[in-house]
Amino acid sequence: FNQSLLFRNFVEVLSGLDNTLLLLIISLPIGFFLSLVFALGRVSKNKILSKTVAGYIFVIRGTPLLVQIYLIYFGLGSIEFIRESFLWILLKEPFWCGVLALTINTVAYGSEIFRGGIQSVTKGQIESGLSLGFNKITLLRKIIFPIALRKVLPSYGNELILMVKATSLVSLTTYMEMTGIARKIMSKTFAPIEAFIAAGILYLFLNFLMVQFVKYLEWKYNPHLRVEQN
Repeated sequence: FNQSLLFRNFVEVLSGLDNTLLLLIISLPIGFFLSLVFALGRVSKNKILSKTVAGYIFVIRGTPLLVQIYLIYFGLGSIEFIRESFLWILLKEPFWCGVLALTINTVAYGSEIFRGGIQSVTKGQIESGLSLGFNKITLLRKIIFPIALRKVLPSYGNELILMVKATSLVSLTTYMEMTGIARKIMSKTFAPIEAFIAAGILYLFLNFLMVQFVKYLEWKYNPHLRVEQN
């Protein structure tokens, strides 16, 4: 075990942190918004819409993320229609293929998490909003979403942590984020321990920040937690 090599590797792997963060900064907000939309489709009384969303969730959750990344990065490029369309401007780049794969994956898991939160809102709470004259949009914005989001924060926090770790798979599309740089270092130095310990430390730090962020949201949006601390 070479400590000086570990330090050099750490500095080099750190140079890929911005690429990892860029994947998260783009895919997570899009995934969050679409998860809410798909969750509404999942609980919709429209059977066709509900079954379609359920089918999407089943397929994405039932197949490995790595397979999905390969299908998007290698598969879409083999379709002539895609190559000749404006989509190819983005899909020929490994970064956007990674964003697409991560977003598609997190939407499948996130929508099921939010579905549980939406269905946990009691009939009495909904009737209270209706008695105040709320329309469907206001009811969602003022009652259903706030209650649902508070209840699913711990579960969705786990999904955020999994997403941080999932970014490492995007390196297999030649995108040089932290794991990609660690693999490149290993191929040059033949020292996998020093290379991947450096990457692991950085992923651990990112997930530590993510855990603290989720804890803060729980504290902020759950008043009983603040009362207990006082």
